[in-house]
Amino acid sequence: METQNRITVAYGDGIGPEIMDATIRIMDAANVGLGYDVIEIGEKVYKAGHKSGISPESWDTLRKNKVLLKAPITTPQGGGYKSLNVTIRKSLGLFANVRPFRAYPPFVPSHFPHMDLVIVRENEEDLYAGIEHQQTSEVVQTLKLISEPGSEKIIRYAFEYARAYGRKKVTCMTKDNIMKHTDGMFHRIFNEVRLEYPEIQSDHWIIDIGSAVVAARPESLDVVVTLNLYGDIISDIAAEVAGSVGMAGSANIGTNYSMFEAIHGSAPDIAGQDMANPSGLLNGAFMMLVQLGKADKAELIQNAWLKTLEDGIHTGDVYRLNRSVKKVGTREFADAVIERLGQVPEKLKPVKYNQNVKIQVVVPEKPAKKKELVGVDVFIDWREGTRDANEIGDRLLKNVSTDQLKLDQVSNRGVVVYPNGMDEIFKSDHWRCRFTHPEGGTLDNADIIKILERVQKEGFDFIKTEHLYHFDGERGYSLSQGE
Repeated sequence: METQNRITVAYGDGIGPEIMDATIRIMDAANVGLGYDVIEIGEKVYKAGHKSGISPESWDTLRKNKVLLKAPITTPQGGGYKSLNVTIRKSLGLFANVRPFRAYPPFVPSHFPHMDLVIVRENEEDLYAGIEHQQTSEVVQTLKLISEPGSEKIIRYAFEYARAYGRKKVTCMTKDNIMKHTDGMFHRIFNEVRLEYPEIQSDHWIIDIGSAVVAARPESLDVVVTLNLYGDIISDIAAEVAGSVGMAGSANIGTNYSMFEAIHGSAPDIAGQDMANPSGLLNGAFMMLVQLGKADKAELIQNAWLKTLEDGIHTGDVYRLNRSVKKVGTREFADAVIERLGQVPEKLKPVKYNQNVKIQVVVPEKPAKKKELVGVDVFIDWREGTRDANEIGDRLLKNVSTDQLKLDQVSNRGVVVYPNGMDEIFKSDHWRCRFTHPEGGTLDNADIIKILERVQKEGFDFIKTEHLYHFDGERGYSLSQGE
C-alpha cells in the first residue's frame, strides 16, 4: 500500500480498541493509502496525571498530522477531569460538528424510512465553554458566550455544506424568544447569510418545537444548523429516531485540523466481548476520507457497508429475528464488509460522492461598533432578615446612588422586586442592582468604581458586576421580567 497521508489514530477506552481495529482493517483492505501514528488518550492518561486526558507528546502528533480518527474514551468520575472532546475541539479550532443521520429500513428498524438529516452544530462556544462560578451560598452561574464571528462561521459552513452535497434546505434552531441577545444574534446572522444562498431554502424553528420536529417529523428536515448545547441534544434525538445511536458518526471540522469519531460512548460493560458495532466509527471514517480527498474510497467502503446491512449481517444492537440473517460480532462484521468491497446495495440507496468536495468558509472582519457605557449591574450577596427587597432598594437608592449613577431597579433571579416588585416571589440571596445615568448620559469606569466603593461602604458584599452598553445606539443588555 502506498502511503499518501498520515493520520493520528486514538484507540480510546472500552469498546474503542475493538471498533478501531475493525475500522482500520476495512480501510486497509480498501487500500485507502493512509499511514497511522497512534496516540494514547483517555482513562489511563487521565489517571497518569493529565487532567485533560491527553499528553503533550500526543498534542505534537495531532498538530503534525492535522487529522485525528478517534475512538470513544472513558472520563474518570470526579477529580476535576476536563472533557477531552471539548478540549480538542476548542484547542484545535474545530468549529463545526457535522453529524449525518440516515435511516436504513427495513434492515435497521426506524419509524422514518426516508429520514436523511444532517445536523451542523457550533462546536466551540455556548455553555460548553464550561465557565461556571458559585457566587453565593444559594446561587451558581454558568456563562453562555456567543460570538458574532463564531456564529457567522458555523452558519456559512452549513450553507456551504448544503451547496456542496446538493442539499435543498437549511433550518436554523435557537431559543431567541427568551435569549434575545445570544440566540437572537445567531438568528439575525442566519437571516443575513441566507440571502447569499437564494437557491437553498431556509427557515427557523424555536428549539423546543424544533426538537419535537426532529423526533416526530425528521423527514421534513434536511440540514439543521444550531448552537452547541442544542446541537448536542438534538443529535442524540436524531440518532435514536433514525434507528440506533451506534450507527452515527461525527466530523469535527476546523480551518487547519479535523477529528472524526462515533457519537456514542465507550460502553465499558461490553468491552472485550466482540459485541460492539463499529458502524458509528466507520461512518466517521467515511467523512474523514472525503475530507482527505479520497471520496472514491469512502464511496467504495460505504457501499460495501450498506450491502452488508442489506444482506442481513448485523451486530447484536440492530439484530432482529424477522429482519436479520446472521448475528455477528465486531470482527466478523468487519470481515463481512471487506468481503463486499466493490459491491453496491440493491435496496438501500447507494452512495455517490462528488469527488472534489471542498468546503471553505471565510468570515470577513467587520468594523467595531460604537460602544457607550450607560450603566452597571452590581450583583450582591445579601440574606438579612426576611430578604425584604424594599430594605435593600431603599438603602442603595439613598446611600449609594450618585449624580452619575442612580439605582434604577433591583431584581432577583431575573424578576424585578424593587421598586413596585411582587412580594410573593421567592427571593434567593443573589440580587442584581441596576444603576443607570438618571438623564440617559454616558459614563466611564471611574463612575463604576465610585459606585462600588459606596456599595462596600454601605456594608454590602458585591460579588460581580456587568457593565451595560449601547452598541451603535442599540441596547446591549436584557431587561428584567416585570420591567
